[in-house]
Amino acid sequence: MDAFRVIEIKKSVWEGNDRNAAILRSELEEKGVFLLNLMSSPGSGKTTTLVRTIEALEGSVALGVMEADIDSDVDAATVSRAGARVVQLHTGGMCHLDAEMTRQGLDALASGAPGTAGGAAEGDRFAGLAGIDCVVLENIGNLICTADYDTGAARNVMILSVPEGDDKPLKYPNIFKVCDVLLVNKIDVAPYFDFSLSALEERVKALNPDIRIIPVSAKTGEGIPEWAEWLKTEISEWRKNI
Repeated sequence: MDAFRVIEIKKSVWEGNDRNAAILRSELEEKGVFLLNLMSSPGSGKTTTLVRTIEALEGSVALGVMEADIDSDVDAATVSRAGARVVQLHTGGMCHLDAEMTRQGLDALASGAPGTAGGAAEGDRFAGLAGIDCVVLENIGNLICTADYDTGAARNVMILSVPEGDDKPLKYPNIFKVCDVLLVNKIDVAPYFDFSLSALEERVKALNPDIRIIPVSAKTGEGIPEWAEWLKTEISEWRKNI
């Protein structure tokens, strides 16, 4: 019988990405830039919630945004009108972002700053992010692949909308395990759906006891101040510890 090797490709890919993510995380800490990875399924209200967040943090936290999508620049245009510096990332069909893709997006965001046309020198990477307190990566709309890849973010946040149902932790447990905050969006329409916030909380806490759950409505603004305050506090505490 011929000898042959068996290679665990996924494990190899993840290990390589984890190394890249650790390096990126360290570089961002040196620059004092807080990276937030925002994940959800399509239609959960990520972009609208992000716009609300930009408005709530105006004057206190300077945000930059990386909008990831398979195609189109609709979300980037929406965020730009809200007043944040933004770049659109097209993945060409990829269902997630990894650390190297995130780095490319950060390079683009940094090179788009005034006075940095053409990009900064390698030794001064991300210099163009000076003045930005937090970069939000609006990840691809996907509850599976995005949970498996470390982007180098300081914190992971997920949005789950009421119409998606309270059973999603049972179907997609991994994404709930890696997140620091769960924003339950469209809470204003909960009375019209077969949705139990208490059942959702119980299922999520069983997977991740330390997760913070904040009901919000990007439409009415409910819960947005609490979410914005959490983010401000996390950025402040993160800076004290780096």
